[in-house]
Amino acid sequence: MIPQVRAYFAATPPKARAALKKIRAAIRSVAPRAEEAFSYRIPAFKLRGRPLVWYAAFKNHCSLFPMTGAIRRKLATSLRGYEMSKGTVRLPLAKPIPVGLVKKLVKARMAETDQ
Repeated sequence: MIPQVRAYFAATPPKARAALKKIRAAIRSVAPRAEEAFSYRIPAFKLRGRPLVWYAAFKNHCSLFPMTGAIRRKLATSLRGYEMSKGTVRLPLAKPIPVGLVKKLVKARMAETDQ
């Protein structure tokens, strides 16, 4: 873990930190060659020198960015019940982090960046 990401994790409350660790592990499991990064003041991963995903903790949720309209349409069934906006999927801290969904989202993002 790079120092900026370590500091970001340390500054988050325990529940959010645990969620971030699960998200980070899920990203790592499907994108083992991705490089850890820190940009826009949040943790990120780059793949082949290009941005792959960002993830962040907020008061009541964690977010995964960028989730394009194409990804949201492709995984609409899996995303049912999750709050979304133009570029993010919000994962509520009140529920367990859906590791399988995070992996699907990252795989879809990887496919998108390969084009």
